[in-house]
Amino acid sequence: MIIENEKVRLEVIEHGGEIQSFYDLTHQLEYMWQGDAAFWSGKNPSLFPMVSNTWTKDYEWQGQRYAMKNHGLVRYADLKCVKHTADEIVMELHENEDTLKQYPFHFTFQIHYRLNGKRLDVVYHITNDSEDVMPFSFGLHPGFNCPLLPGEKFSDYKLVFPQDEQPKQLAFHGRHEIIDRSFKEIALNYELFEEYATLVYKDIKSPYVELVGPKHKVRVGCLGYPFLAFWTAKRDAPFICIEPWYGHGDFEEVNCSFDQREGTMNLKPHEGFTTSYFIELF
Repeated sequence: MIIENEKVRLEVIEHGGEIQSFYDLTHQLEYMWQGDAAFWSGKNPSLFPMVSNTWTKDYEWQGQRYAMKNHGLVRYADLKCVKHTADEIVMELHENEDTLKQYPFHFTFQIHYRLNGKRLDVVYHITNDSEDVMPFSFGLHPGFNCPLLPGEKFSDYKLVFPQDEQPKQLAFHGRHEIIDRSFKEIALNYELFEEYATLVYKDIKSPYVELVGPKHKVRVGCLGYPFLAFWTAKRDAPFICIEPWYGHGDFEEVNCSFDQREGTMNLKPHEGFTTSYFIELF
């Protein structure tokens, strides 16, 4: 499925309902990571109903044990296109026999994509179609080419916030730590990710973060998300993921029920949850 205007072209695929391409027509430049098994075969999965996983890789609900793969269900499923107009694509997933074995709830999961100039607005609607309260978490995992142009290096790029930040870093590097940080920019280098694997920050105040290179940049919205993470696969991986999250995986053994894990939301029967973010190209 493709929508475009005079400035950009967006392609969305059924698998995961993911963005396959967000292409700048004015600069003839692909901003989205295309996937490469040598580094990371994923592209930009939606994380539902779990971000990462539990410490034990399974969980108990109403006396039964269930297990999901990393980051939940949607990234492994094929979504159906239920709307495709000149400027909007809507992808949808309902529970099925496979999802119910992993997550015993009936739901409707929708992703709405709409172009506005060089900005892509992405809106998520999640509805609990069950007769019981539905615990879930949610997050985003878009990967961006970094560097964007030949001759540039990963270390030529930085993450820039529009205001000074003083978040908590949730770190796990041999042991779980919560570290006070203060920054407005984060210079990218592989050593940083070798130390922490994933940079996870709590209580970022800025409404967006920018991945800034020598000639181009991309702005990613994160307003309203309690956590913001950054990840790349390994040294020399030519991409970075910018990940607004509502929850996070377990950094250590957690002694609470599945519905009480940090960042878990509990949606009442037949009620809905809506959230959004944006990607803007420069």
